[in-house]
Amino acid sequence: MPNFLPINTILVPQGAEYKAVCRAFRGVTGSIPTVVAIPVGMKPLRKYLQQGQFLAAKSRVLIMGICGSLSDRHTVGDIVLYQDCVYQGKQQECDRTFTAKLYSALSTPHSPLPTPHSPLLVKSLTSDRLIWSAAEKRRLGETLAADVVDMEGFTALEFFNASGVDVAILRVVSDDCQHNIPDLTPAINSDGSLKPLPLAIAMLRQPLAATRLIRGSLTALKVLEQVTNRLFSGYSLK
Repeated sequence: MPNFLPINTILVPQGAEYKAVCRAFRGVTGSIPTVVAIPVGMKPLRKYLQQGQFLAAKSRVLIMGICGSLSDRHTVGDIVLYQDCVYQGKQQECDRTFTAKLYSALSTPHSPLPTPHSPLLVKSLTSDRLIWSAAEKRRLGETLAADVVDMEGFTALEFFNASGVDVAILRVVSDDCQHNIPDLTPAINSDGSLKPLPLAIAMLRQPLAATRLIRGSLTALKVLEQVTNRLFSGYSLK
């Protein structure tokens, strides 16, 4: 396989997703990327990236985390590699060569995945608000031809593509498009952090949806941890 630049930095939404990726590096020897916790949401992330000092050109950044499904084809625990992200009619592409190398790394029989299948190449929608309704997820998936949704991908790609930094996005599906999840909008601060009390209230108001969300998130976070560990301990990206 041709050589390519190593991954310099991993960006992961703060909280449980960031902790899952960090756990994956326990016991991993040798040089590992810098793992950076980023705020949740488009506006907080844009402000964070603009204020920070992020890498030189020709660096490689991997964005990791969890996402929601907009299609029956993608269920909880599925590993997805983004081809691109859309937002309000605009599109930003992931680096094709970087993404292809990651796909190859995660698909090799010498580095088996913790799920029965290889990662899926998907088209993503980035939303500036939480999409909690199953009906809205299905509608967005059909009208925009998108497979999954997150709240950071387009912003990150827009920033790093303009800076000449190669970017790939690897996520794990945490909720499907068949069931509602709790509306956690009131629990998200303007800076992208979560407010514990409104979060608890939102979960208590919809106990069945909350239970489903918790189970899906725990499954996705476990897969996220396993995939990170496989990628950096079982395969050379040099």
